[in-house]
Amino acid sequence: MRWTHTPFPAEEVEALSKRAGVSRVLAELLLRAGLGEGTAASAFLQPALAGLNDPFLLRNLEVAATRLRQAIAQREQIVVLGDYDVDGVSSTALLVMVLRRFGLNPRFVVPRRSEDGYGLSRSAIDRALEAGKPNLFIALDCGTNSRPEAAYLREQGIDVMVIDHHRSKDEALVDAILINPHVQADETNGDHAWRHLCTVGLVFKLAHGLLKQLRLENHPVAFRIKLRDHLDLVALGTIADLVPLTGENRILARHGLRILEQTNRPGLRALMEVSGVKPLQGITPTDISFRLGPRINASGRLADAALSVELLLSDDVAFSTETARQLDTFNRERQEIERAITDEAEKLIESQFAAHAGIVLFAENWHPGVVGIVAGRVTRKYNRPCVVLGNEGEFAKGSGRSVDGINLVEVLADCCEHLTSWGGHPMAVGVALPKLHLDTFRSRFAEAVRAHAGGDIAEARLDVAVWLTPEQITERLTEELDGLHPFGQGNPEPIFGVHGVVLRTAPEVFKEQHFRFTFEDGRGRRLHGVAWKLAHRLPPLNKLLDLAVELKWNHFNGRRLLQVALIDWREPR
Repeated sequence: MRWTHTPFPAEEVEALSKRAGVSRVLAELLLRAGLGEGTAASAFLQPALAGLNDPFLLRNLEVAATRLRQAIAQREQIVVLGDYDVDGVSSTALLVMVLRRFGLNPRFVVPRRSEDGYGLSRSAIDRALEAGKPNLFIALDCGTNSRPEAAYLREQGIDVMVIDHHRSKDEALVDAILINPHVQADETNGDHAWRHLCTVGLVFKLAHGLLKQLRLENHPVAFRIKLRDHLDLVALGTIADLVPLTGENRILARHGLRILEQTNRPGLRALMEVSGVKPLQGITPTDISFRLGPRINASGRLADAALSVELLLSDDVAFSTETARQLDTFNRERQEIERAITDEAEKLIESQFAAHAGIVLFAENWHPGVVGIVAGRVTRKYNRPCVVLGNEGEFAKGSGRSVDGINLVEVLADCCEHLTSWGGHPMAVGVALPKLHLDTFRSRFAEAVRAHAGGDIAEARLDVAVWLTPEQITERLTEELDGLHPFGQGNPEPIFGVHGVVLRTAPEVFKEQHFRFTFEDGRGRRLHGVAWKLAHRLPPLNKLLDLAVELKWNHFNGRRLLQVALIDWREPR
């Protein structure tokens, strides 16, 4: 791994440190994030809900809010169809909750992977209409590219609304009210922070716009709804969907995590219990990405994601407890399948595709519902974009993940001639194609990745944000870093380089993969660290070392202790 560090001029760091009233270390981190001008630093460190933009800046949002206002006034029937990932599930739960507060009883449906495929498919629509035709059909986190399906609904006299953040491959929908900032950008609306909202963020904006309209009419319910209380759902979808945690997303996620820590929703409390999340210790994006999110996703991957929506909506403690346990069981099953596929995928890469700049993997026995997780694992391990596909009849279907600097949407646009469906985000995409075109797609994908990378994929890079001495690693610094949370896409957790470390005692290996270690600073103060999945690479004793670490809080026996998390080590150069 290649370590890189570009220092900022000392005078700039010192100036921002004094201006913002922060340490030099935090000042350098703020400069690195482009937050050195004006009030940018203080706005970032103290993101306020008042910083959210007017919801009506989003094109078509006012039209959509007006249509919902009509539905409320006329007690219309509404069907909500949401995608089966965390963003889709949380979006569906949020919209259904808000509409129920106004006396409506919207039906909701979530596509079943095995029966309906992805998104706004005909089979999912027909299943949604079995209980009768609604006046309004709302698609969440899908539908941007579903022109025939929207036309099919309109032919039956059903109004259509699509709220989505996926990129459009074709012309925008004309038979629906479409809220999607990616396909509606123009020179007048600029690059506002809401351009990076995922679907649950867009639904939150729609709910905000609806309340604004109804409050102007003095609707009594509109004054009783506190949207802030629903930010727990917004944080779930926003963090799980890997959208940049900057701008409005940062505001929503920061406040949403605090609401999540205090949530009284029986479903979320039960889900925290089975996943080992302890809200009193604070909830981080890692808790959502690796504990809550996978369990919400598990039902959609292996069963029916409507179960996860019902969990979020339920006020029944007994139902929530039983459902959370069921999702936990699904998640364990998913983990077992995923581990087996990951092992097979790594063997395929090392035996056949190690030289490919971009990798496409497929096996007849792989489950399409878990290959996205496998794609993420092998992408990180081999530091190159990977598409992993499972078996679905005549088709190969699955997901791709990318590395920093390579936009998968742009890559697929250059090699999509045999794809029957594809779409997503720069870092994560869904893909389907006939199996007979697999070899052609594999070679075209590798060529397209090489072209976008400007040659071979570079060696994995570790960006050191700030260099420290062991003496600078303190609880006070770690508390100051808490102001940068939440970390995630667009706001990565800083990695610190630490000079002058000597290990005097042997690291303690545990669970065969990890190790704990200690070292002292120049004043004899002992610092404790942990290294995850690095037991195969133990650092030497009694040698001068450079460490690359993150600074963490470790909660143990009711105490909060400073702990360094080792990312990499090297001998000084």
